[in-house]
Amino acid sequence: MPLWLKQTPTGIELNLHCQPGAKVTKVVGLHDGWLKISLQAPAIENKANELLLVWLSKQLKIPQKQIQFLSGQNSHKKRIEIWGPITPEHIMQILAPGLVKNSP
Repeated sequence: MPLWLKQTPTGIELNLHCQPGAKVTKVVGLHDGWLKISLQAPAIENKANELLLVWLSKQLKIPQKQIQFLSGQNSHKKRIEIWGPITPEHIMQILAPGLVKNSP
């Protein structure tokens, strides 16, 4: 399993490196082993964090209430927890289908 994805007793933890102020919200690759996501919203007034939760909910097809921040609300490096009927493998297929699964 890649470094950015971890199964926990309560759900699935994502380690994301977010880059606000981009032209398009999308996965752009890896950054120090964390999944790098560009966010269209600016990093002011919590807009980028809100967009990230909405975008993850839409991409993963799970309710937004099943996604929460563990840490990093004020940082580029964010830890997110997801719970519900979704597997780490399914998350990899949706968010990072083109990335090498066993990154160093």
